[in-house]
Amino acid sequence: MKTMISLRKHRYVARISLFLVTLALIGGIVGCGQYTAPVSYTLIIDTTAGGSVNTPGGGNFTYGNGTVVNLVAAPTNGYLFACWTGDIDTISNVNAPTTSITMSNNYSITANFVKRYGLAAGEKHTVGLRSSGTVLAMGDTSYRQCDLDSWTYVFQVAAGKYHTVGLKSDVTVVAIGMNWSGQCAVDDWTDIIQVAAGGLETVGLKSDGTVVAAGDNTSGQRDVGNWTHIIQVAAGGGHTIGLNLDGTVVAVGDNTSGQCDVGNWTDIVQVAAGGLHTVGLKGDGTVVAVGDNSSGQCDVGNWTGIVQVAAGGLHTVGLKSDGTMVAVGSNAYGQSDVSGRTDIVYVAAGSFHTVGLKSDGTVVALGWNLYGQCEVGDWDLG
Repeated sequence: MKTMISLRKHRYVARISLFLVTLALIGGIVGCGQYTAPVSYTLIIDTTAGGSVNTPGGGNFTYGNGTVVNLVAAPTNGYLFACWTGDIDTISNVNAPTTSITMSNNYSITANFVKRYGLAAGEKHTVGLRSSGTVLAMGDTSYRQCDLDSWTYVFQVAAGKYHTVGLKSDVTVVAIGMNWSGQCAVDDWTDIIQVAAGGLETVGLKSDGTVVAAGDNTSGQRDVGNWTHIIQVAAGGGHTIGLNLDGTVVAVGDNTSGQCDVGNWTDIVQVAAGGLHTVGLKGDGTVVAVGDNSSGQCDVGNWTGIVQVAAGGLHTVGLKSDGTMVAVGSNAYGQSDVSGRTDIVYVAAGSFHTVGLKSDGTVVALGWNLYGQCEVGDWDLG
């Protein structure tokens, strides 16, 4: 009997031991899970000039793995949202101001904005964009380049030698005027965020940073198919300029006067293209220029405090931070007589005339006026 009781005790102890070992193993497995730290990632959000990110804001944010973060970018008055750049692999739509990003790594992204262009000057005509999205024009209309009464929902305007281009709010493009080289063949363009017009060429910047062009290609000015990361374009007499996101500049086309020799430029925030010269505004408010200098149009080395530049046929205009203008180059028609003009917020330069937009929406113009291109005194673009 004692032997049987002892055997039962041993079996009971063995079962208890096995149960305890099992509990310990389960506890160990559960315990290992408790020591796994949750994964989190950092999202850095930045913006270019001209807008802000309202959701979630600008700066550094921390989110758990797999979190879907809503992004809402908002341009300020006078600017248009362009695209998101940076670590964009998990952004739903890089071209939309309202989108989302899924956190699966550390990301740094930038919301890019481009300036609205409300004033343009061509060879013999001037174009103004009202805040309502309708367009005014004065000057030569022999190629119907001033027949813009039917244009609506326009966000930017550009003027070439004998044609006019408009960027519509749905990011399509319209053009009218001389079309001998196909410079007005832009009806199929989409997803455009900026337009420029040269002598016989039209250039469009797409929201993905690539560039399209139509019109004359005699000097290779339309050879922009391999450009990427562009944030602004400009078109001259026979050359095309692109401003890269990193502040460097690219150029194609006619280089007979060295107007495309911009490969060493850095810290550029805006570019302009004239007849045979190119102008760049640097981040510190100084200006550089290359190309034909027969009229002194490249003598901008002593300019400071500049916030915008424009290039005409043989002259260059700079807008200063205090709302005044400076100009160098040809003054055969008084196009460089800009001293005394105040309260200017935007400037444009045609072949032989200069136009300035004032803060109250009125416009001033000086220079060659044979075709009435300077008769803008009654304009109100506000």
